[in-house]
Amino acid sequence: MARPLRSFCLHRIRSGGGGAAPTAAPPSICGAKEAGSSDGCGESKSLKGEEDEEAKKKGGSEAVAVVVGRKVMVAADGGSEEARTALHWALSHAVRPCDTLVLLDVVRGAGGNGKNRRDPRGCQHLEAMRSICQAKRPEVRVELSLAEGKDRGPAIVEAARKQGVSLLVVGQKKRSVTWRLLSMWMAGVKGAAGGGGGACAADYCVQHAACMALAVRRKSRRGGGYLITTRRQRDFWLLA
Repeated sequence: MARPLRSFCLHRIRSGGGGAAPTAAPPSICGAKEAGSSDGCGESKSLKGEEDEEAKKKGGSEAVAVVVGRKVMVAADGGSEEARTALHWALSHAVRPCDTLVLLDVVRGAGGNGKNRRDPRGCQHLEAMRSICQAKRPEVRVELSLAEGKDRGPAIVEAARKQGVSLLVVGQKKRSVTWRLLSMWMAGVKGAAGGGGGACAADYCVQHAACMALAVRRKSRRGGGYLITTRRQRDFWLLA
């Protein structure tokens, strides 16, 4: 009875020892799988990181492109009522927060010394118009500019071209239809009929400016919106 018992015990020991080897193998396989999966995750994370960096770069460049604004010029015309009307219209309808607003006035040539060009009285109305801008649109950058010329119309057009203006807004006086047609005909014949009144300068700027130019005036003193004149359309009524 002892021998079968010993063989039975040896069988038990062998079967237990033989089963230990296969049980140790699966962890190594699982470990290899986990290592492989972790490598794949690392690669995917690195690729995702590169994509995020590229997206950030693209987003940054687009944000910079949005911030860049235009230059909008308003002719001061000595601080006249028509010029203030044009300024109010530009501030409420045309100027964006990222734009630069240029207030321009024209002074006549002063010979060699240029006293009129440096005369502080010529800038008082510009400072007053700047105050209007700061009160109504404090986020908009405002620049003051003086141009020298005999005729207002050509001087304004040339200054707008040199400064790279995108939109030119000029105040327009209320005149009769006959007077406006005559001034337009004279501007077409002479090519430089912008020197005298504000209406002539406005017509000249609308017809000859390299950028988009608008002549603006109130429909009436009691309100009723604005009348806008462009190169293709005259006295377009804008109720605002």
